Amino acid sequence: MKVQVQTHPQAGATPVPEVRSLAGDLSELVKARLTTLVLLTTLVGFCMGSSNGIRVGLLTWTLLGTTLLACGAAALNQVFERRLDALMLRTRNRPLPAGRLDPRVAALGGALAGVGGIVLLAVAVNPLAATVGAATLLSYLFVYTPLKTRATVNTLVGAVPGALPPVIGWAAARGELGLAGWSLFLLQFFWQIPHFLAIAWLYRQDYARAGLRMMPVLDLTGAQTGRHAIAHAGALLPASLLPVALGLTSGVYGVGAFVAGAAFLWLTLRFARERTDVQARQLFLGSVIYLPVVLGLMVFTRIP
Repeated sequence: MKVQVQTHPQAGATPVPEVRSLAGDLSELVKARLTTLVLLTTLVGFCMGSSNGIRVGLLTWTLLGTTLLACGAAALNQVFERRLDALMLRTRNRPLPAGRLDPRVAALGGALAGVGGIVLLAVAVNPLAATVGAATLLSYLFVYTPLKTRATVNTLVGAVPGALPPVIGWAAARGELGLAGWSLFLLQFFWQIPHFLAIAWLYRQDYARAGLRMMPVLDLTGAQTGRHAIAHAGALLPASLLPVALGLTSGVYGVGAFVAGAAFLWLTLRFARERTDVQARQLFLGSVIYLPVVLGLMVFTRIP
């Protein structure tokens, strides 16, 4: 899942050498901001799955295991993509393509963290949470990552591991999934598509430079990109109301989720109609606001 948009120099500009601390490089290697989002959605899943109060000890182990898992996935992803990252303005100053970190050390650290996270979830939480965690790691690294240079379907595939963290939390709290657990997956899955298409539209030239087959790279007019964004933002509306239908939350959440979903859909429709960088950026910002608002409301209105 992508959650950051930055301003970068124009193509052809002379790169400005960057001096960064080791701590800063390690933070970027493990994608600290994205990892934080993973932990927050895992926390939401755990809270929603807890029927008899929050077990703090179990939650702590769950978040620790998920942290290791997310950090390992991020580090290994950057090891695999370091040559592609070197071709893009937005990623060429990352620690690996810039040569500030040794890829062999990053690969070893990433592998130990990823495997350690799965083992910790299996031993200290439960086998189901570990299984979902392993599926998240493997699908992200060995399905989504290689697909990025092969087919535009990579966006849909990548949304699967991106939507699994709340399922890890739910599985950790309940020890089973069921429709209620998967409703959390659906909400985050449908949210991710417009969110990422907005980012891909903003960076379509950068992605093209690296040979990544994102939809906005091949869809020169943006018409197909707009249709996909609308379809998934539209599907997000009913998906976001499933927790009410399943008795997980009160009607207050339903009203809030509907209003937020309608606003998100409106931003998507406007982007699809105009297909400008301004509208793409507004859609991105709207998506960043939408998710914590809806997930926070879900937790606060949950029915134990």
